[in-house]
Amino acid sequence: MKTYSISEVAKILNLTVYTLRYYDKEGLMPFIERTSSGIRMFKETDIDALRIIECLKSTGMPIKEIKNFIDWCSDGDSTLQQRYNMFIERKATVEAQMEELKKTLELIEHKCFYYETALEAGTEDIHKKNKIEITY
Repeated sequence: MKTYSISEVAKILNLTVYTLRYYDKEGLMPFIERTSSGIRMFKETDIDALRIIECLKSTGMPIKEIKNFIDWCSDGDSTLQQRYNMFIERKATVEAQMEELKKTLELIEHKCFYYETALEAGTEDIHKKNKIEITY
């Protein structure tokens, strides 16, 4: 079975070695094996687990809650419902974030249209006459 060093994993996941060490210190990687001299040895399954950690982090989930999830995984089948509920909650959070981003994109698209037509006309006056501009 192939193992990876911490620097190889950092490169694969586009993270820093410091971030991986921090995750380890916070208890997010209890599954990582070490050599007799204490060097971390990562397996493919460890990298997959780190991808899930990064996914949860990208939703805004605090490290403490990610740690709870990792602990639940270690506890086995008795925590399946808790893990399912957590992912349902994360899904709702991401959907709400996407709605907010959609509104942001709509405003940005409007401003692109505004400036594109102003550039074509050589002036913003075209919008002021038509009252298209929204002031922010």
